[in-house]
Amino acid sequence: MGKRSSHFGVGVTQTVGRLRTGESRRLLLSVCGVALAVALMISVTGVAVNLAGGSTIQGDDVDYWIVPDGGSVSSVAVSVEGPQLGAVHETTARLQADERVTFATPVELQILQIDTDTTPEYVLAAGVIPPESGERLLGLPTNQLTPGDPYYADGEYTGPWTGEAIVSGAAAEIVGLEQGDTIHPARAGQNQTFTTTAIADGDLSGGVGPVPLIVVHASELQTLTNTARQDSADQILVSTNDPTVESTLAAAYPETQVLTRAGLGGEDLSTSSLPVAVAVAALIATVAIGTLFVATLVGLETIAAREMIAVQGALGISTSSQMVIVFAQTLTIAGLGGFVGTLGGVAGLQVLNVGATIFGSVSQIAAFHPALLAYGPGVALAIGVLATPYPAWIAARTDQLEVLS
Repeated sequence: MGKRSSHFGVGVTQTVGRLRTGESRRLLLSVCGVALAVALMISVTGVAVNLAGGSTIQGDDVDYWIVPDGGSVSSVAVSVEGPQLGAVHETTARLQADERVTFATPVELQILQIDTDTTPEYVLAAGVIPPESGERLLGLPTNQLTPGDPYYADGEYTGPWTGEAIVSGAAAEIVGLEQGDTIHPARAGQNQTFTTTAIADGDLSGGVGPVPLIVVHASELQTLTNTARQDSADQILVSTNDPTVESTLAAAYPETQVLTRAGLGGEDLSTSSLPVAVAVAALIATVAIGTLFVATLVGLETIAAREMIAVQGALGISTSSQMVIVFAQTLTIAGLGGFVGTLGGVAGLQVLNVGATIFGSVSQIAAFHPALLAYGPGVALAIGVLATPYPAWIAARTDQLEVLS
């Protein structure tokens, strides 16, 4: 055991010494190869950690939805005439006051009958409180709707009736509308009509074809559908880049669910197996690439050092001891690459988050976990172990051939 330990130390010393003197570009290339593979693995695993934590919240398209137990936002049709939330204006204002929240709005969904010159037509009406920044809601832009909800008037429903409506292309085709046309909901009061402020296309199909949708102010739709007294809505949408707000949303109502959605019909990634799949794929790719890279380059280095191996054999170092030395050399190269790659991967997590903030309005797509500091070097050492047999075999064959000659 003592001799094996000393031979292992010889291998480590030889490798470090050769790296310091820069005698072997192949060894440096091996270290860089392992470092790059490990850095990429750490970065991808950081994304998987973030997904598993349910904290990937995109300001434009990924939001929190507060829905009643038994309700869902997986499709528009299911949400209509389902369980509803009450006092939504008051709750929305309280959530909007939270500095972590970009904007919040109730979403009232109702099938609305529209009177036309021929036969009545039906469209899906969505009542919302348009944000000042004009974000798209339910796939349609809101920048041409008056921000806030003027008709609500602090719960009196006596404010100015805006009558503004954003109409989807499918709804405009069904009802026969053009921009500026008046929309006459059935059984509406004389002054309770809408004007087609804009016709826009949105992505709210959910795989069932274009949805005939109009977006109006929440209080105005509540008035037409007799839900103003309860101030009810089907869901409350909260846009945020801070996942810590989720606990506050969960406490807003009893017996509700807080869902993370990538638009209506999206998947809740935080409860899927995607994070595990991403992490496993990164691990397999890193081990495979790193092993082949190190085995090949260290094998070439072993071939180049066959004269030294022969000298060591002549000095009485056995074949098994030569293999221990090669094992130490391979493990040292992999370990150094793992250390450098882990540092690079951790830095890469920050680069990913900064880039996502600049280019995608996302505050965080990758998360750091202390276990990553051990994960990177551990995988690198595993690469060293798996890469050892090939150069060790070359060393053994070289020693035998030199002895025979």
